[in-house]
Amino acid sequence: MRRHLYLIAGFLSIGLGTIGAFLPLLPTVPFMILAAFCFARSSPRLEAKLLDHKHFGPHIRRWREHGAISRRGKKAALAAFAFSALLALLFSPWPWFLVPLAAALIGGSWIWGRPET
Repeated sequence: MRRHLYLIAGFLSIGLGTIGAFLPLLPTVPFMILAAFCFARSSPRLEAKLLDHKHFGPHIRRWREHGAISRRGKKAALAAFAFSALLALLFSPWPWFLVPLAAALIGGSWIWGRPET
């Protein structure tokens, strides 16, 4: 039963990652990393396909081995956080705009602090 849940979660993550490839504010690579995690517990064959993928494989291996995020990935994530915080500042009433602003500051600080190896 647990294996099936991981398999379903892996496919859902692949789906969200695919959608994220076309929507600018939805990340792709974190969903692929999550899919690899789920497939490692449910389907070694699917995990191997992700690890061997031309675009996602290096990111997944870098995350697994070093907990690292590329400089380009960091910049993209921080740009998305900044854009979201700006939208909140423009369109959310007081004090609700503070929630995405705090999330952007906390999440952005954590992402920027990850290694880049």
